[in-house]
Amino acid sequence: MQAAPARSAAPAHRTVTAPSAPKPGGKRLAGVVTMFGSGLSNQTGAAIGSLAFPVLGPVGVVAVRQYVAAIVLLAVGRPRLRTFTKQQWWPVLLLAVVFGTMNLSLYSAIDRIGLGLAVTLEFLGPLGIALAASRRRVDACCALIAAAGVITLMRPQPSTDYLGMGLGLLAAVCWASYILLNRTVGRRIPGVQGSAAAAGLSALMFLPVGIVLVVEHPPTAGAAAYALAAGVLSSAVPYLADLRTLRRVPAQTFGLFMSVNPVLAAVVGWIILGQNLGWTEWAAIAAIVAANTLSILTSRA
Repeated sequence: MQAAPARSAAPAHRTVTAPSAPKPGGKRLAGVVTMFGSGLSNQTGAAIGSLAFPVLGPVGVVAVRQYVAAIVLLAVGRPRLRTFTKQQWWPVLLLAVVFGTMNLSLYSAIDRIGLGLAVTLEFLGPLGIALAASRRRVDACCALIAAAGVITLMRPQPSTDYLGMGLGLLAAVCWASYILLNRTVGRRIPGVQGSAAAAGLSALMFLPVGIVLVVEHPPTAGAAAYALAAGVLSSAVPYLADLRTLRRVPAQTFGLFMSVNPVLAAVVGWIILGQNLGWTEWAAIAAIVAANTLSILTSRA
């Protein structure tokens, strides 16, 4: 999951007679294409990163990903750390912890239960935030649909990896916390300075991990390349793409398109990693995606 930039309102439409003015439909199409590319890049990066698990483990891959995310966010946000007050620092610190825990639990889940199921369970985080804030009957129905999907995924079977499922749900809780903390940070610190500072701190937390890995288990060139690719494809590319997307499409459309991520993860996991899912798993993924889609499409916001 990439660091999410603050949601900004879509630019107001104005009637322009100049022939060179971009068409709103063209902007929307460009935004949709960018969103698809962002989601595909994110899930492809996670799949490629998992190829380094035998050498670096999920912790090592996440450490490299955190380093890349910090470099990108610090370059874009350029936080003025000396100006931060105590009230600004504490949510930044919490965000840094949540950011690292979220990615570590997700990649550990991917290692145990596969990319498609892990990302689907993680997706329950933002979905839960959206449904919990609503009092509409349709959202109550959406919650039941999503719950049915989760029960289907976690039904007892001889091959069920409950630890992997638990790690996926932990990633969901972290993503929900990440959203709430980002709102707090966004209100207290201008721009993306707070998110950039949190990414930098999170990278510092993983610095000892990187040192230990290099000293005790020197990574192969291939494993290092896979981990670096995961950082670029799952952090740098999605973050920069989302910054452009949010200027072109409404926030509602952005949220709706995020529903595609569990499906993309399942498809990418199948193509790159050979992780085949049964029809029950696909049905569960479809139920969770449908719950989010229905909730957004029926929203008046």
